Amino acid sequence: MNPSTYAALYGPWQPAKPVRKERPAVVVLAGLLWAVTVLSVSCVGGLACIALLWTAAAGDAAGGMLLLLLLMPAGAAGITALARTSRLREMAASTRMLLLGAVACPVPTALALWFWFLAG
Repeated sequence: MNPSTYAALYGPWQPAKPVRKERPAVVVLAGLLWAVTVLSVSCVGGLACIALLWTAAAGDAAGGMLLLLLLMPAGAAGITALARTSRLREMAASTRMLLLGAVACPVPTALALWFWFLAG
C-alpha cells in the first residue's frame, strides 16, 4: 500500500501505547475489595427480599422496600457509567478495578453492618 494512501485513510501512523504491567498487590486488594462488596450487596439484597416477602404476606404496602431494591441496579448502572469514562479506560485493569471497588464498597458494606448490629 502506498504510504500516502494509508495516511489519507487512517491518519498518520502512531505507535501503540505500551501495555501496563499488572501489580500483584493491586490485583489482590481489588479482589478483596470486590469480594467484600459482593458479599455485602448479597446480604442487603437478601434481607430486603425477606422483608419485602414478609410485608407482602402481612398485606401492607411495600413501596419503600421496592425503592430500596431499585437502588441496587441504579448503583450498578452508576458504577458501569463511571467505568466507561475515558480517564478510567486508560488505566491498567487492576488499578481500574481497585478504584471502582473503592467507590462501590462503602454504601452496601455500611448497610450490611447496620443491619447486622440492628439485628443483634
